[in-house]
Amino acid sequence: MSEEQLPASPHCPTVQEDTNVSASAYPQYWVEPQFTQAAKVRVIITAVFFLLAAGSNAAVLGSLLRKRRKSHVQPLILSLALADLLVTVMVMPLDAAWNVTVQWYGGDISCKILNFLKLFAMYAAALVLVVISLDRHAAILHPFSRAHHRNGMLLRAAWAGSVLLALPQLFLFHLNTVPGRNFTQCVTHGSFRAHWEETVYNMFTFTTLYITPLSVMVVCYIRILWEISKQLKVNKGLTRNQNDHISKARMKTLKMTIVIVATFIICWTPYYLLGLWYWFQPAMIQKMPEYVNHSFFLFGLLHTCTDPIIYGLYTPSFREDVQLCLRGIETAITRQKRHKPISASERNIKDGAANGGVASGGSNGTTVSTV
Repeated sequence: MSEEQLPASPHCPTVQEDTNVSASAYPQYWVEPQFTQAAKVRVIITAVFFLLAAGSNAAVLGSLLRKRRKSHVQPLILSLALADLLVTVMVMPLDAAWNVTVQWYGGDISCKILNFLKLFAMYAAALVLVVISLDRHAAILHPFSRAHHRNGMLLRAAWAGSVLLALPQLFLFHLNTVPGRNFTQCVTHGSFRAHWEETVYNMFTFTTLYITPLSVMVVCYIRILWEISKQLKVNKGLTRNQNDHISKARMKTLKMTIVIVATFIICWTPYYLLGLWYWFQPAMIQKMPEYVNHSFFLFGLLHTCTDPIIYGLYTPSFREDVQLCLRGIETAITRQKRHKPISASERNIKDGAANGGVASGGSNGTTVSTV
């Protein structure tokens, strides 16, 4: 099958790279990867996720942009929806197409650029969640800080950092053709002079893409929960000399962000742990059932679909916007049916029915008049 692991994630050994390495050293043992039944299921599920994530995240973006009342949380959710939409557009279609074609047909430039964009999207999704966690941390522990200015700087740093951290992909990925075979793949194999260099890069990517964001998020929410429990014990609550309505709104936003971060951790942790296992025991990739890697990857992608659902559960205005949009679509469909042009055959049938009715009516009228 095509690329078994997401190039945008920590770079664990892939089936292609193992087969390419084997082909270079032992061409007689190399077997060309195939578009297997498990890969077909992966492509179908990815397509379903793509439709769900694209529609739901686009709805969140539209709802937020329509809002007249601005809050300092709005740019954070807007950035999260945009990052999820980037993962949806950059990762899902390419992964599905790559599984179908098995090898790479896009050329060397697209090999570099598309893998850069994939990693950029993955970094953006993780780092925006870090910014959201830091914002909630400051809102609870330092409620009177300048949130708008701070969040603006952090979001710019997150997007710029995503670009910088993904840049190595442009230099590492390249085309590799199996000697004596008509099989070309987009891989990182051969870009490192020694194995330890590849290990260092893999660990760096794993740390910056998963371990560091995870650590920051966990520390932030542990401190938040500790502060809440401490204030509840002294019976001060979270009002900080403000009314209770603001406290409830703050707690509602906190609950929403905790659920979003929790789903990110739950969805991606199995896949990253599997990649970590492959690094230390590369032979396991040949023994592990194919559907396991597919399932873990798809479970990670599910996170892009859950964020809009969680946002909708905690945001009544978004649910109202969705209902309004659905009613508008229903009205447009109904109006289109009413103004649907009549075909020639339907027109002839209607004209015939009308003429028959007139003739029948005239005959009856004449009979009555005569009588």
